[in-house]
Amino acid sequence: MKDNEFLFNIRKKLDDNEESRLSPMASLSRYAIRRTEDEEIVRGHRQSFSVDADRILHSLAYSRYIDKTQVFYLIKNDHITHRVLHVQLVSKIARTVGRLLRFNEDLIEAIALGHDIGHTPFGHDGERILSDLCEAHGIGKFLHNIQSVRFLQEIERKGKGWNLTLQVLDGILTHDGELHSQALEPQRDKDFDTLDDEMKRKGDDASLDLWPMTLEGCVVRMSDTISYVGRDIEDAIRLGLTERGDIPEVCREILGDTNGTIVYNLVEDLVGNSLDRAYVCFSDKVGDALKRLKGFNEERIYRNQKVKKQTGKVKLMFQLLFEKYLNDIETENQASDIFSGFLDGMSSEYREKTPPVGIVRDFVAGMTDEYFLDQCQENLMPRITTGF
Repeated sequence: MKDNEFLFNIRKKLDDNEESRLSPMASLSRYAIRRTEDEEIVRGHRQSFSVDADRILHSLAYSRYIDKTQVFYLIKNDHITHRVLHVQLVSKIARTVGRLLRFNEDLIEAIALGHDIGHTPFGHDGERILSDLCEAHGIGKFLHNIQSVRFLQEIERKGKGWNLTLQVLDGILTHDGELHSQALEPQRDKDFDTLDDEMKRKGDDASLDLWPMTLEGCVVRMSDTISYVGRDIEDAIRLGLTERGDIPEVCREILGDTNGTIVYNLVEDLVGNSLDRAYVCFSDKVGDALKRLKGFNEERIYRNQKVKKQTGKVKLMFQLLFEKYLNDIETENQASDIFSGFLDGMSSEYREKTPPVGIVRDFVAGMTDEYFLDQCQENLMPRITTGF
């Protein structure tokens, strides 16, 4: 027997074992759905959702997580959470919950690793600024979850995309951890047409609450909240924006007052209330405390004027860079970084269906904070020359 056939049979056994090993409500790897058949996966040794996790992990967009800030930007502090750590925390927490509930951990990992791929530089402030620019130029709102799907489907590999499964892309699109959810039940009857339609409707109405098609996607969405709510408080305390005693008393009593106890209590409650059910949920008491804690974070951290003091400068830089790149495309300035650093080698399909404003959006959204600042210095700062 050839080695690849031997490994394929091992994978087939792993797929078969999922039926007895996992919950009857879990997503089985054999039912993964792709837009186009992929022979590498059909005959390969890796299970389908595991392939997706590997592809996301090795994507260029994933490597850029390393220098994308989470909440606090333009701050020199090595212990503040960056996007890459947040994603790892979401993955770890979600896989822990998934293991206890006997869900598909490969699917959970893939969704978690990819869920913030589309985030802009400078966190949610950068997202809002870029969204305003996109709307002003007539291409609608910018939302990082939609952009995450677009990066993985249409932009990575020079426009070829990664041909990821519907279940993973759906989980990424519907991961809205900022929306409070007491309970989530999967909306299972979806296909790629549904994904395309939901992306369009979400783009038209950012407040639209889309629910995942799998329980694994529901777990990642809950874990997104679990991962950041206490961690952001720790970062804020470290930066002197709030104190531990400021946390509402009811939240401290029910959830704790450190990130570790908050994560532990939320995970324990989520698992205890979701076991052997067709949905995932928090208890009323814990869910109410979590909602109140998120409100505390919104007021004391995310809207804190000390956090926003650089926002005006960042907004101006976004505007100037955006217009510069748009002008470079319209004048076909091949020396511009948007050509050499992004469009060079891009597929004709991407170029034909993406308007100039959309190309600028995609280029800027993919930048790390440091690359964005380097571009500002290179393109917006006056250059001093000597001689005649």
